[in-house]
Amino acid sequence: MAALAVGLAALAALLSYRLLEGWTGGTWLPAGLRAAGWAAIALLLVNASCPATPTSNPPVVLLDGSLSMQAAGGRWAEALALARQSGELRLVGVPPGDSTPSAGRSRLAAAIAGARSAGRRVIVVTDGEIEDAGDIPPGVLEGTAVRVLERRQVPDLALTRVQGTTRLTRSDSLRIEVEAMAVGGAPPRRLEVEAREGERIWLRGTIGLDAAGRGRTTLAGPVPAVAPGAHVLAIRMTTSADAEPRDDARLLVVSVVPTPGIVLLASPPTWESRFLLETLRDVSALPALGYLETEPGHWRRAGDLHSVPSGEVADAARRADLLVVLGSTGSVGRGTRARGVWTWLTAWERESGGPAPETASGSDGDWYVSVGPMSPLAALAGGLATDSFPPGTAVTELPAGPSDWVGLTAQAARRGTPRPVLVGRDSAGVRRVVTGIEGLWRWAFRGGSSEQGYRSLVSATVSWLLGGADSASGRARLQRHVVERGRPAVFEWSGTGPAEPLAVELTGPGGVRRDTLVFDGAGRSELLLPPGVWRYRLGGGGEGTLAVEEYSDEWLPGPRTLAAREALVEQTKARVTVRGWLWLFGAAVTAFAGEWFARRRMGLR
Repeated sequence: MAALAVGLAALAALLSYRLLEGWTGGTWLPAGLRAAGWAAIALLLVNASCPATPTSNPPVVLLDGSLSMQAAGGRWAEALALARQSGELRLVGVPPGDSTPSAGRSRLAAAIAGARSAGRRVIVVTDGEIEDAGDIPPGVLEGTAVRVLERRQVPDLALTRVQGTTRLTRSDSLRIEVEAMAVGGAPPRRLEVEAREGERIWLRGTIGLDAAGRGRTTLAGPVPAVAPGAHVLAIRMTTSADAEPRDDARLLVVSVVPTPGIVLLASPPTWESRFLLETLRDVSALPALGYLETEPGHWRRAGDLHSVPSGEVADAARRADLLVVLGSTGSVGRGTRARGVWTWLTAWERESGGPAPETASGSDGDWYVSVGPMSPLAALAGGLATDSFPPGTAVTELPAGPSDWVGLTAQAARRGTPRPVLVGRDSAGVRRVVTGIEGLWRWAFRGGSSEQGYRSLVSATVSWLLGGADSASGRARLQRHVVERGRPAVFEWSGTGPAEPLAVELTGPGGVRRDTLVFDGAGRSELLLPPGVWRYRLGGGGEGTLAVEEYSDEWLPGPRTLAAREALVEQTKARVTVRGWLWLFGAAVTAFAGEWFARRRMGLR
């Protein structure tokens, strides 16, 4: 094609002189120059290509920089030496600036795709334990050579999970669930574990491993006499050191508060207060205490029924995060600083002349409940078949203002006009919910789907009530107070208005570190920190404790998802196009300039 274009262009140039200009003895020079210029233009228009001279660029070597490469049995030194002698080394999966696997994760898909797009040979050096191996396109993987240095099996004991109550009072019991595992042929045994803060031991226990090398236990006991605030507990094995000591301990941040997060006041105690308190304890991570006014002015603690002074009850209600009031509690519940208040109106309160809204006519009877479609409860409780649940026994119709939302409505015997019986509002930063129906406890008593419906209703209401602004957390809330090594701490925007960059100061290992939280469209910001206990302080108010564990799932042997292989697809041979030859542009310009000069010497225009 290129030769044909050059021949046609040269022939057209010669014929233009022969037929249009008239041919003389000196015409051969400008005609030849025109033929050369037109031939060059024809080549540039066709833009033919030809093989390029092979380059001497070495292959790109992607070295897996995950923590598993330096775990017990890992072959990091061998992998590093192999990568250096195989080509141009690039460490993958580590934070910017790191030269060793200090916080890396086993993710290679994006790096392989990027390296392959450069048109160079790609070699991957890894242990084969890759998280996103399934995300690597088969076509990309076929053109990639993989060198696998498998982790050697070594006997190891690890604490794989620790979960416990993160907020409690001095009168509560602390429960910590601990799971352990033996890997690499470690013999089954009984492990002694303890929860320790510095020199103080909070709890002790024993884990018995089964034949498969797995076991669990629950550490339980009273909270020791410690000061209120955040306490970082290290749950560790007390056995002799094993092959990988970095997975022998886990951290748990426990906040000891003067009063519980949820306080329930019931006057008088009813079936509703009993089932509601039990459900609050089940669905909420906050500690919950109940106080029952069995006689006027005489309060007892729910559970053990020990008498408590009314001053203690008032103090607990004033300092709670969520206050739940059933009946008429008088002045005990006034002056609360709770973020959420949930009030239940009862027939006893109406009959005693309490501050109840106007009572609907015919309030007694069977009242069937429906979930309001435009309320915050609809997402969590909207799928409930509430019309098949046991009906309520009495209602108090609640007036709903223009800014209020209606969570539940009730109809007498499934007929008549639906009447609001659960109304919520957000006023001056305090969220309030008022419930005006009795007998919902029968949902929980019946069991089955109606019990799950009761739990969903309570959970959704508590989630909304506690979703208001929290002065302790400031404009951002830490999602988890304990993160594994190599995992980022996630802050969620909780301030009013759209998310905006927020300054944060962290004090921990190595001194003070200052950073800025930049939130994405979902209101989340990630911050990667080295292991240790960090005390953070947010700009504009709010502080807390963040613990980064030495533990990581990378220390434990994982499945080998990437096997060794050679590149099955040859690298595309590089080619260069005619338009890449700059001298050809120069040749065309020179030819046309020479033709013009020759024509001027001959007296032609």
